[in-house]
Amino acid sequence: MNIGIIYAVAAYSLWGLLLVYWKAVQTVPAAEILCHRMAWSFLFVLIVLSYRNHWKWLGTALRSPITIITFLGTACFLAVNWYTYIWAVNSGYIVEASLGYFINPLINVVLGVVFLRENLRFWQWTAVGIAASGVVYLTVGYGAFPWIGLTLAFTFGFYGLLRKTAALNSLEGLSLETAMLFVPAVSCLLFLEFRGAGSFGHVEATKSILLAFTGIVTALPLLLFASAARKINLSTLGLLQYIAPTLQFLLGVLVYGESFTRARLIGFLVIWISLFIYSVEGIINKGKKKLRSSLQ
Repeated sequence: MNIGIIYAVAAYSLWGLLLVYWKAVQTVPAAEILCHRMAWSFLFVLIVLSYRNHWKWLGTALRSPITIITFLGTACFLAVNWYTYIWAVNSGYIVEASLGYFINPLINVVLGVVFLRENLRFWQWTAVGIAASGVVYLTVGYGAFPWIGLTLAFTFGFYGLLRKTAALNSLEGLSLETAMLFVPAVSCLLFLEFRGAGSFGHVEATKSILLAFTGIVTALPLLLFASAARKINLSTLGLLQYIAPTLQFLLGVLVYGESFTRARLIGFLVIWISLFIYSVEGIINKGKKKLRSSLQ
């Protein structure tokens, strides 16, 4: 098997199983978990950069206002995405959170049209339209707007859009993002400690250790993903990305016992159909391009 596929499966599987990690520390408030995640992630990437002695990019990045502004934006989207997901998981909304990552590929397509002037083919538009009807059905049939899923989808979509146009790769970008989040995160943690409301060192030892390891569980799948992206084509990567929300969905329903009503089932089926159309269309279109290039 291609080593890139192994890396991609590992990355998406870790992302899918990460909710188990957040459940293990769910007695800690979501905002505090977020601050630990931001702070420890920065410390972890510092260790990686030091081990690799990889600092030459930093001076160029800091001298570029566009790079600074871009990664300030990605840091904000990342913080909102992380907080929403942690809060959703620990508040019993795992299924709705998984919806966000199911529809994220289609949100990426829409953002590409709006901001990058990309053209969609007929079946891509069809897939987007069907997904939109699924979201509408979930809103009407379930009686609540799926804001958690859409927040996750759009924040990660805009994050990807900015990273697509940025000059830094995965590790460098994560380093700059977490550096920007580090000071406010540590400030919040120190404030909580000063008020006697901090959890680190005041809860069970295992939970304190888990909080300290949030940096590793955040950075490891990102590094695996970055390696996979360089070794396999985007269409394969695009199909494998459904591993994460599928695991989230199954864990939510089968392990954590979240309700999955008839209205939710129909809404999800509509969205899954749209994803099937989108994926098959991409495979067929790529096959046609290969055929045309071989005939030339």
